[in-house]
Amino acid sequence: MIRIDVHKKLGPKDGGINLDLSIEIEEGQIATLYGESGAGKTSTLRILAGLLEPDNGEIVVKDRIWFSRKKKINISPQKRSIGFVFQDYALFPHLTVRQNLEFVGGTSDSKRIEELISLMELKDFQNQKPETLSGGQKQRTALARALIQKPDILLLDEPLAALDSKTRMKLQDYLLEVHEKFHLTILLVSHDHGEIHKLSNQVFIFEKGRVREKGSPDKVFVNQPISGKFKFTGEVINIAKEDVVYVISVLIQQQVIKVVAQKTEVSDLKVGDKVIVASKAFNPIIYIIG
Repeated sequence: MIRIDVHKKLGPKDGGINLDLSIEIEEGQIATLYGESGAGKTSTLRILAGLLEPDNGEIVVKDRIWFSRKKKINISPQKRSIGFVFQDYALFPHLTVRQNLEFVGGTSDSKRIEELISLMELKDFQNQKPETLSGGQKQRTALARALIQKPDILLLDEPLAALDSKTRMKLQDYLLEVHEKFHLTILLVSHDHGEIHKLSNQVFIFEKGRVREKGSPDKVFVNQPISGKFKFTGEVINIAKEDVVYVISVLIQQQVIKVVAQKTEVSDLKVGDKVIVASKAFNPIIYIIG
């Protein structure tokens, strides 16, 4: 169990809000922090990682106190068993893929490095430097590097936001595989409803430094009004496989909308189904009606 019960007054750079949190996350879950920019999501990750010190409160992980203002305990980031993946990758530009991993794990951890290079399909790029890699390859490298020291908790700050839809979906598959293989607890910051539904067990809706709502993705999104650019009801008229993804054609009035989806998302879908097509940040997603 991860329990975060803290207060922190944030400066203008971090949103200029009072962060007042009381969160519990079961071990082994994937939990998403969702909300507008400046609501306190990234600051929450930084507080858990030990990169930002709360003004008051307590953080307890697996019955071990990581932070307590009252008891004057503040475990250093190096001792918190956390891996952190940033949106901008944060790779060392002068080092190759393998050298980026060795910088964290050392050459003595070659077996672990080989395992992660294989898992992330980086073998063909392991001797290349970041400037020669695609966005997806950089992010896979950053993810592998975060896993080198076998963290208990993986923190992901919008790691897939800058990628195209096909690459993003492929990376989501990698995350699910990593989660299952290494039995990690993952905290993810995301604005992508489709990504949240695919990956998350639990969602925390942030608003001005507080958690306004929490629950499963279905509870907090599907059964309530869905915010976003649009929300329409339509009928599935075609489901086609293209490379590693599926393209669903939905007839909305007299217009056809195409939505990219994964195999798991179309398993219960068939031509003729009535669905809701919604969007957040220009990313269409589908919900089956009924």
